[in-house]
Parts: sequence; C-alpha cells; structure tokens
Amino acid sequence: MTLDELKAELDKFSLTKIDFVATVVESLSNPPRADVREQGTWLTDSPEWMEYFGLALSIHHGATTEPLGLTAFETVFRNACKAAGWTLDPPGSATRRFVDLEVACGTDPARRLSLKSTAAKKLLEATAHISKLTEAAWIQDIRMAKDRRTELQNLFRIYQQAVDAIIMLRAFRKKGVPYRYQLLEIPTTLFDSVQEAPLDVFRSDAPAINCEIDGNVAAVIAIDRSDAKITVKHIQVSACTVHAEWFRS
Repeated sequence: MTLDELKAELDKFSLTKIDFVATVVESLSNPPRADVREQGTWLTDSPEWMEYFGLALSIHHGATTEPLGLTAFETVFRNACKAAGWTLDPPGSATRRFVDLEVACGTDPARRLSLKSTAAKKLLEATAHISKLTEAAWIQDIRMAKDRRTELQNLFRIYQQAVDAIIMLRAFRKKGVPYRYQLLEIPTTLFDSVQEAPLDVFRSDAPAINCEIDGNVAAVIAIDRSDAKITVKHIQVSACTVHAEWFRS
C-alpha cells in the first residue's frame, strides 16, 4: 500500500479507528531500545530482522503490559524472518518432531529451531531455565536405571538430530511489567555429554544429569516424573549466544 493509498483509507475511518491508529503510531514512534550483545550473528547481521522484532514489541506493549508469550513470540519471530526475506517452512506445516520453525538465511543451510519463552518472576542473569523441553511419557513407567538411561539417551539423540538450536525470549520484569527482553540461542550441542552419562546417575527416580563442556557443567537435565517431562536447569548463559536485548522506557 502506497502512502497516498494509506491516507485515502484513513479518511474513511471512524474517530474510534483513528484513535486506535494514533495509539499504534505512537507505539511505533517509540520502539524499545535495541542493544546488540553479539555482533555478526545470523540475527544481528540483519537490520530488517532487528527492526521488525523491535517494532513488534512496540505494538504488543502499546496494547498490554503483559509479556510477549510463547504463541505471540513464535508468530513475531516468524514474521521477522519473513521481513528479512528468509526462506521459511509454511506455518502450521508438518515439521520434524521438536521443531517449531525451519529457516534459511540467504545461502546459509536451513536452521531447525525450537522456540521457547519465559517471563518468570525471578530470572537470573547468569543462568536460564527451560521448564519443559519436551514430554516423555516413558518416565512414569520405567523403574530400572539401565532402561532409564537408555530411554533418555535415545531421546536426546533424536532431539539433537532434529533441532539445531533453541531460541528463547526472556522477559525480565519489574513489578510484573517487562522492562527488558533478551534473545538467547542455546545450542543443542550442549547436550552432547548425555551419551556418556554414568549409570549411577540414573538410579534415582528423578535423576539430574550434568551436561558438561570441557569439564564444566553447562546445564543440568532433570527428569520430572510427576509431569512426565524433561526440564533443563542451570543453563549457563556464557555457553550460549545472547543475540540482543530490547529495553523498554
């Protein structure tokens, strides 16, 4: 739509519609301040992607003080990729298990991504938390440590074959209102050491498996029997990529 066409449409609007458009324009005129934390990543290298994502946050918070939730984040992330001119799988398409989005940036190989978001009350600067990486119905039925290890290792073998990275949007809040958004990329190579986890670790009904990089614990995988799910705790942000942060005034 050209500027003249837009003006012509606005002339047809009711006063209520004009007020609504004015609110949107005001939000777009004051987008959150973007702070590129790591230059040269596949996301921060695209000014179109960065601008679209910031504008989407502006529109969202022009209407609500609630954090951008997972469903909205998935839509905004996809639309930002589209604005950057990247190749995407169709929305709602039958993708591989665990994958929320497959995107190819220019000539780069396609990236298979799992999208997560959190607005927990007390987010930590140094570590991240995924309350539900995936469901695992077998958790509640298996009692033998050997079988528990076999199932978990198989699950993560399949997961790592399917997913290249986890993209997490973290909303830091003050008095319940988001003031900063952080876009974190967690590489699935973080889970490599699961395949070498010792049997003794699995003797508990709810084992915690350390994910180590060069001898240092980079994350902890926890089996949650009550909800039959896999949780990932104490993810070291230093082992991930912080693409950018957006600060709201």
